[in-house]
Amino acid sequence: MNKKINIVKYSGEVEAFNIDKLVRSLRHSKANEEVVSQIAKEVLNTLKDGMTTKEIYKIAYEMLKRKSKSSSARYKLKKAIMELGPTGYPFEKFVGKILEHEGYFDVNVGVIMQGHCVTHEVDVTALKENEHYLIECKFHSVQGRFCNVKIPLYINSRFKDLERQWLKQKEHSLKLHKGWVYTNTRLSSDAIQYGKCAGLGLVSWDYPADNNLKGRIDSSRLHPITCLTSLTKKEKQNLLNSGIVLCKELCEKPSILEIEGINELKRKSILKEANELCNT
Repeated sequence: MNKKINIVKYSGEVEAFNIDKLVRSLRHSKANEEVVSQIAKEVLNTLKDGMTTKEIYKIAYEMLKRKSKSSSARYKLKKAIMELGPTGYPFEKFVGKILEHEGYFDVNVGVIMQGHCVTHEVDVTALKENEHYLIECKFHSVQGRFCNVKIPLYINSRFKDLERQWLKQKEHSLKLHKGWVYTNTRLSSDAIQYGKCAGLGLVSWDYPADNNLKGRIDSSRLHPITCLTSLTKKEKQNLLNSGIVLCKELCEKPSILEIEGINELKRKSILKEANELCNT
């Protein structure tokens, strides 16, 4: 492509279209090279100046869906995380499941804790050896949103109030206490700067480079049920309302789908896609 084509991002920013970014994301979905090449060619053929990333994503996703459901499920991971709403509770459960998989124990979601000054509702608490983590989850259902510096400032003040109370207790005096912010979108540069300076842990979709949310989901294969193309929007919401957030939970207990009233033929299709995501 010789001519420079400008596209509009979810944030409203305009940038030159980069075919390499599209190819990388398609390869990341584990689609084979022939499929990647076909989709990239189709996108280039339909590309127009001023197209949105949403329009480009839709073209690629629909083509990928026809070729491989499991690849299209991986491709839509970021969007699938945003479909964990409308409340932030499923995202909190999702973060808790990732921590459990990584060896944390006594993981709890939605805990009321007494601070030195006031009580706080903590999204996720977790222990690992002598480490005690307090985690605030900031969920966004719209792309292009950022967590600005106000979020870590607020979370750190809550953490310090709780830490002051914990240190009064003998069993906590030798523990390492750390506050964290987990978000499914991105962090602003000043939020990252403050987190580093204050010693507050930060995890976003793409931060830190070696331990971000996207990478941890890929390595653990803990994909949310909202990735599944075989489920309708209503079926996904019913499962989320029942406390089911992972494809792995469906693989380990297929009867969940029967309980939800999904017919046998469709259950087989859902489980085939879920097992491909969990095992490849």
